[in-house]
Amino acid sequence: MSDDSVWADGLLIFYEIFKFLEGAMTRMKDSLIGELDVEGLRRTEAFEKDLSFFMGRGWEKHYQPRPEVAAYVRYLKNLEETDPHQLMAYIYHLYMGLLSGGQILQKKRQLTHKFFPVFGQQVQNPTDGYEITNFHNRTIAQVKRDLAKKMNEVAAELDEATKQKLIQESRTVFIKNNEIIRTVQGATNVLVRRVSIFLGTILLAIIITSYLLRH
Repeated sequence: MSDDSVWADGLLIFYEIFKFLEGAMTRMKDSLIGELDVEGLRRTEAFEKDLSFFMGRGWEKHYQPRPEVAAYVRYLKNLEETDPHQLMAYIYHLYMGLLSGGQILQKKRQLTHKFFPVFGQQVQNPTDGYEITNFHNRTIAQVKRDLAKKMNEVAAELDEATKQKLIQESRTVFIKNNEIIRTVQGATNVLVRRVSIFLGTILLAIIITSYLLRH
């Protein structure tokens, strides 16, 4: 598979997860969950634009989430029904991973396109297929700062038992993401290199969150 094909498949497995989380923020807009929905955060539309770029218009008509992704979404639905505060672990870590790791990938993409003319290759818009890392009128630093600030404010309102459960759930985020990544064809090469950046930032966010919740 080509790099772009693997990247598109990687987008596809995370699309349903981000879509669910954004739906949950809408459904619980008046709760602590809703407070994390900072300006510019939502990525569902950007995912859909990128998937249309790689897979063509109408891709969703014949699309069915793979079993591992469906299981992930069922797990999140169960959390929403039984212990919705735990969804904050997924919102914070997945978006911080996307904001930090995704921006690195975008910069690499832009650098590659910058040198394409030297090799006689056709230059495309550097955001094509990478709309999920394009925040338009907001900078990556602004969105990250706002999300971190909100998470700090929310954490201050939680009792100790909830904080401890969030720390444990934060580790589950990392595990579940790895489970769906293994389903991607070609994941042993390019996707691992790209997603390792994404997951690495999630791991760092988990460490930071654990510190914040304990202090």
